Amino acid sequence: MYKIKILIIAMIVVAICSYYYFNLEKFLSLEYVQSHLDFMKVYKQQHFEVFAAIFFLTYIVVTALSIPGALILTITSGALFGLFWGIIISSFASSIGATLAFLASRLILREWVQNKYRDYLIPINKGIEKEGAFYLFSIRMIPLFPFFVTNLLMGLTSISVSSFYLVSQIGMFLGTIVYVNAGTELSKITSLSGLLSTPILLSFAFLGMLPLVTKYIVSFIRQRNHEKIH
Repeated sequence: MYKIKILIIAMIVVAICSYYYFNLEKFLSLEYVQSHLDFMKVYKQQHFEVFAAIFFLTYIVVTALSIPGALILTITSGALFGLFWGIIISSFASSIGATLAFLASRLILREWVQNKYRDYLIPINKGIEKEGAFYLFSIRMIPLFPFFVTNLLMGLTSISVSSFYLVSQIGMFLGTIVYVNAGTELSKITSLSGLLSTPILLSFAFLGMLPLVTKYIVSFIRQRNHEKIH
């Protein structure tokens, strides 16, 4: 297990260092995508399966390595593949990549963090066991929280891999639709920050908190009814 951890750490370090050393971040900029959009569309039309596979795998790798770029890839998928295929590709690629980042965090860091901060993490782990799915869903629905931070931090908790994947798949779906749809008008987008308007953020926040609030309301009503009966 120790050798596996070292190998994974080495691969991650090499990949991230290569990304910045070769200035690969330029490929994940709005300006680059807009300037090469016509070329990518032509290649996609000629080699749809190959291009879709390359895009899908690139999205997974970027997300798994916690490299900034998931948002621009989601928008680009809408511009290149349209609303339907853009949603399918981005939704599954983002969830798979997030789960890989989650697993890497759990394999590399969880044991050390849990041992060093065991007393502090006991109530957190209990809360995750009780409200994990609802809590993660709320975070996924609110784009105020960095996407990669959620992946890494949840890997340090006791939430199961299957729960993390399924809740991430569902919780990020609405945001994926919004950004893929925005990507269908990529030529009109002047900045990524402009996509996160206050009304959109508030809408996401409301929808994200709704399941958790509803659960607490139902629990409160049940408790009150139980007290009245007794």
